[in-house]
Amino acid sequence: MNQDKPPAPAQTAAELDALLAAAKPGAGAARTASAPDEAQAPEVPTGPQRCGLIAIVGKPNVGKSTLMNALVGQKISITSRKAQTTRHRITGIRSRAATQFIFVDTPGFQTKHSTALNKSLNKTVMGAIGDVDLILFVVEAGQFTLADAKVLSLFKPGIPTLLIANKLDTVGRRAEIAPWLKSMQERHPFAEFVPMSAKSKGDIERLFGICEKYLPEQDWMYAPDELTDRSEKFLASETVREKLFRFTGDELPYTSTVVIDKFEEEASKQHKRFIRVAATIVVERDGHKAMIIGEKGERLKRISTEARQELEKLMDAKVFLEVWVKVRSGWADDEARVRSFGYE
Repeated sequence: MNQDKPPAPAQTAAELDALLAAAKPGAGAARTASAPDEAQAPEVPTGPQRCGLIAIVGKPNVGKSTLMNALVGQKISITSRKAQTTRHRITGIRSRAATQFIFVDTPGFQTKHSTALNKSLNKTVMGAIGDVDLILFVVEAGQFTLADAKVLSLFKPGIPTLLIANKLDTVGRRAEIAPWLKSMQERHPFAEFVPMSAKSKGDIERLFGICEKYLPEQDWMYAPDELTDRSEKFLASETVREKLFRFTGDELPYTSTVVIDKFEEEASKQHKRFIRVAATIVVERDGHKAMIIGEKGERLKRISTEARQELEKLMDAKVFLEVWVKVRSGWADDEARVRSFGYE
């Protein structure tokens, strides 16, 4: 085991200023974190290897899925301005040099509703943070709400936690962040503070270097070229659901979901891969169904078209996608139906 002791969090105003300076655009490592050295998958190292699980945790809509996708180097977790988009424990894998990072993107911890669906989502969060080597606690830089505090209260002692002060690019005056970081230091014994933007390649590269030293020396759990442990069928349902939320905005209640009825790969003389997918969007009211279908079916057509185009890129295949809309009143508060739709 590596006995190197990670640096303690900044203690003084000068150290906090230096921390913020390191987070400026262009600072940190020179290499970018776009589709990696990934053009060719790394080989399993013959020497000592590091591998560990890293939970990405926070309240809804703080950028967890955007961070996950940036760390993996490919979109595997759906993003939306709408809160409560992620509903499952989604594992993303990134292998670099001698280290394999296994990131777990979790649903935002729910505090506003107590439906069977939200109880399932919170159970997923609790399960994820109890069995990892490192926690990335994501908050918006300069903010700390009651919802953030409730998430923070879940953390168990003994698991190192990094404070990810995300969306630093939206902060007008960075000098105002130093006092905030100092106040955060009093809330929890964070291992380190990482002011950053998940959209900054330099910040993502810097985060890899920080996370690496907290992971144990052990063999890799996945092959070097694997990016997620989720199936293509699961990614299909998530992609349709993302487009659903993008094209309905705040009009549609968060309780809408997507069920994959058919996912079959068929032989094709014209295409390397041909996949036939049938998906059902489940809503709770007739009015929601009409909203999704839109005038003359135009909105549903846009949802289907964009989902199909994204799935074709993701799966490197020709995709035939059919999307239907059905009403299932009260499904989000029915534990049996929540489980039948794939929630834990």
